[in-house]
Amino acid sequence: MPKSIISEGKTTNEAIENGLKELNVSKNMVDIKILENEEKRSFFSILAPRVVKVELTLRENQNGDDTKTISEKVIKKEERIIDIKDLEIAKSNIKEFLDNFLKKATDKDYNCEIEIKDQNIEINITGDDSGFLIGYRGEVLNSLQTILSSIANKNNNLKIKVILDIENYREKRKGVLEALAVKVAKTVTKTGKSITLEPMGAYERKIIHSKLQDNKYVTTHSIGEEPNRKVVISKK
Repeated sequence: MPKSIISEGKTTNEAIENGLKELNVSKNMVDIKILENEEKRSFFSILAPRVVKVELTLRENQNGDDTKTISEKVIKKEERIIDIKDLEIAKSNIKEFLDNFLKKATDKDYNCEIEIKDQNIEINITGDDSGFLIGYRGEVLNSLQTILSSIANKNNNLKIKVILDIENYREKRKGVLEALAVKVAKTVTKTGKSITLEPMGAYERKIIHSKLQDNKYVTTHSIGEEPNRKVVISKK
């Protein structure tokens, strides 16, 4: 079960910060649920000290390690040494699969660049009419990346990270999501009302959380279950 704590403060932001310090994590590594809001106070409690309670829950395995503390990440990175021969074998298997897959899936010509970088395998596919390989909001791209990851890690003890991009889609999508995050944050700051975004995958939710993690006026948390998990942007 994910680790959860209840944290208190005079304001929502103070309660969240206290919880983050106790867990020794950053905001984008937890889901936040406001249990008692400073604005929702009854007539009989108006003279009582103002207390806000929030529940912080460590996220489970988003993109591999976002529930780990910084020290745990450093240890994991030092231990994760993959033999170059294993990387070369994984690269060869991926190339063989993609060559066969693209020949059967389309009659268009595509160029596949497969490189080993920092013990990861990065793939970039370019060509005409590549939209069908991306799909709606990158659904096909993400599914294909999962398949390639399975191929790369078959009979491999250490996990090789596979990163697939098609026509620079990920960078373009990141720009769109970051612009959306800023726009929604301004609306939330102005109106004071929380806004829930449409369902997103873990990779895209992380972009939203990261973009707004240092924002002075809003906070973010995720709700729901996969694959319909959503980001909520609220005023601090």
